[in-house]
Amino acid sequence: MAIPTVIGTPLSSSATKVMFLGAGELGKEVIISLQRLGVEVIAVDRYAHAPGHQVAHRAHVINMSDPVALRTLIEAEKPHFVVPEIEAIATAVLLEIEREGIAEVIPTARAVNLTMNRAGIRRLAAEELGLPTSPYAFADSLDALQEAADRIGYPCFIKPVMSSSGKGQSKVDRSEDIPAAWDYAASGGRVNQGTVIVEGMIDFDFEITQLTVRAVGASGQVETFFCDPIGHRQVAGDYVESWQPQAMSATALQRAREISKAVTDSLGGRGIFGVELFVKGDMVWFSEVSPRPHDTGLVTLASQLQSEFEIHAKAILGLPVNTALLSPAASAVIYGGMDAQGIVFEGVADALKVPDSDIRLFGKPESFPKRRMGVAVCRAGDTDAARANAREAADRVIPKRG
Repeated sequence: MAIPTVIGTPLSSSATKVMFLGAGELGKEVIISLQRLGVEVIAVDRYAHAPGHQVAHRAHVINMSDPVALRTLIEAEKPHFVVPEIEAIATAVLLEIEREGIAEVIPTARAVNLTMNRAGIRRLAAEELGLPTSPYAFADSLDALQEAADRIGYPCFIKPVMSSSGKGQSKVDRSEDIPAAWDYAASGGRVNQGTVIVEGMIDFDFEITQLTVRAVGASGQVETFFCDPIGHRQVAGDYVESWQPQAMSATALQRAREISKAVTDSLGGRGIFGVELFVKGDMVWFSEVSPRPHDTGLVTLASQLQSEFEIHAKAILGLPVNTALLSPAASAVIYGGMDAQGIVFEGVADALKVPDSDIRLFGKPESFPKRRMGVAVCRAGDTDAARANAREAADRVIPKRG
């Protein structure tokens, strides 16, 4: 791992250069953190004027699943670090880029390759590391899916092997619904791999995101650090609110961190990982891991001394990190509510009148009814009060046609 010993000056021959593959709202916040440290940033996305494009030194629009286009751009820009932020990437190219010493992939090219595909990461966790997971099977045809779901039992969940934010995921309560779930998974995946995963339902009390950080510690070596656990609520597989800290037993917290460390140690590299876990009493099951900031971690903009985005930026550069919690806090999503371009937002001033609240509007050029266009974050004395205030602040922001 090529940890830099100095940070250069942007747009000069000494510049430390970071390229983001995917420039959404999460990438935008990391880019801002890197800009504050004098790093030159190149933002890449599949559409123009993505949130990260608006704050980077340079922006590019390409199909990142096209291996030729991706390699050509990396070779032209010559970044020191390549930071994947989405799933639809030609990950085989990243393995080549890292192997040839052209750039360091964050956290590692292997980690990106495994986690961008649910098949790779589930087999790593369950079969190689022996971690507890829900029952699962993979299917590459409708008939195979029908057989797997019937064997695992109902209700179950059908997901594309490559997707994010709940896209293409469905809960199936009976055998007759399998064909519709197959079609929906094919249409909702980032890249249609022709394969889906079917997962059995776990009877859990709540789901958490355990933000796990691999960063250079006082020893001068990469060490593991943990943020306080984040609770969250999902609708149709997409997060709508999150809060930190999530109350849980000391035994469950220890187990969650043991599982998270086992997974992230295996993946290696530096950076923040969003490890999703199911919790029931003292029992914990591994669900998924993202090798980058997690959407539920938007709450850390209010809750932590350093947000997950600042932590990720510093870990990339080999700098010390601090995962300390400042205050209980919560986040609530602001949806677009309509199909339109260039929408406007009313009520922002009213939202900021909610005690200890803040608003982030992501600047996405196009709105959809369920597209995440912003987020409200609030601090309070406890998470219940923070959740109520965050929802109130989010509700006061009204998207309208421009």
